[in-house]
Amino acid sequence: MAEPVLDIRNLSKSFGALKATDNVSLDLRPGEIHALIGPNGAGKTTLIHQISGAIRPDAGSISFLGRDMLPLGMAARARLGLGRTFQISSLIPEFSALRNVMLAVQAQQGSSMGALANVMADASLTGPAHEALAQVGLQERSGVAAAELSHGERRQLEIAIALALGAKAFLLDEPMAGMDPEGAKRLTGFLAKLREEAPILLIEHDMDAVFALADRISVLVYGQVIATGTVAEIRSNPQVREAYLGDDA
Repeated sequence: MAEPVLDIRNLSKSFGALKATDNVSLDLRPGEIHALIGPNGAGKTTLIHQISGAIRPDAGSISFLGRDMLPLGMAARARLGLGRTFQISSLIPEFSALRNVMLAVQAQQGSSMGALANVMADASLTGPAHEALAQVGLQERSGVAAAELSHGERRQLEIAIALALGAKAFLLDEPMAGMDPEGAKRLTGFLAKLREEAPILLIEHDMDAVFALADRISVLVYGQVIATGTVAEIRSNPQVREAYLGDDA
């Protein structure tokens, strides 16, 4: 079995008397989508915050590509290839899709921000940005302002930015949120192919998408992982059905 790309061991985080993350262990393996599911308030986003570096855990370890992540902040983790998208978009709405990705290319290269006209003529920036947009299927929308893209296209643009930053794993926090069924179906197809670029740790409430995409699922309830397994194993687990899925799974 291949070594995990991301390995989380015995992670814990409390906010006063609330134990938001309670001795959580899970991993992400090459080429897979590992879904993290659970009811609202289970601690899923808090866990992702700890992995990305937005919150420091009280105890436990986070290893990414064999390196200890705890001493590193969010920007350093992103530079090492830990790509994250958010429930609420972090794009610059007035910038074009291309310009948003070019900012990521600049950050990856460590180049300084120049005049807009000069930057847009810089092939060392536009080339990788166009390539990232092509990888997510937005090459024909490169000149469109982020604010004018559909919800699904904005999610794809965030992933293009992560690719431009050299993502070696993705943390996707509810990418289907706010989508209509057709948009969710298109994004599901896109994510199925994205795992070929890098493995994905996926938080998602759309269980149709989770069951279609996930190689493994971990179920988080009150800050604890109560089960990890394949789709079939999770769907048939009595504890999971009682805590989250109900009788319709």
